[in-house]
Amino acid sequence: MIHEKSDVLSNNIGEDTQIWQYCVVLPDAKIGSNCNICAHVFIENNVTVGDNVTIKNGVQLWDGVTIEDNVFIGPNATFTNELIPKSRVYDAENIKETIVKNGASIGANATILPGVIIGEHAFVGAGSVITSSVPPYTLYYGNPARHKGYITRSGILLSMDKRDKEGIVRDLETE
Repeated sequence: MIHEKSDVLSNNIGEDTQIWQYCVVLPDAKIGSNCNICAHVFIENNVTVGDNVTIKNGVQLWDGVTIEDNVFIGPNATFTNELIPKSRVYDAENIKETIVKNGASIGANATILPGVIIGEHAFVGAGSVITSSVPPYTLYYGNPARHKGYITRSGILLSMDKRDKEGIVRDLETE
């Protein structure tokens, strides 16, 4: 489903993907199957979005951003692709690749600086500013975001010593 009030120029969109109103998807963008692209999302040309991805309202994905499968991106999360942007000066060599790995979640209003990797099943808290790569299965939040704990594959938040709220140590990859 592509809403009639969206401007979708790409033919590279997988089955069962929904693109809601006021979205813009440029011709070379690639979007996988079973995605939910909410209203007011902009996806530039050199962007790849995997399968089963949810992108909430107000997100912009610029050239150089890769979103792997099963990722959640919260409302108004901001991705950047140049460390030192200049008005009306575009040089593709200045674009830094950003990758959000399988199963990661990014909270509302987070800002992701260019050239970072957000690891598998990592969780970035709302309003965080990501200035460096985030390892798999970690919880990061703050400005600048810092490592504050861990998260299991199924989404159980753990302390820095990998304990849940009951004090039980949990395995990150199997739970």
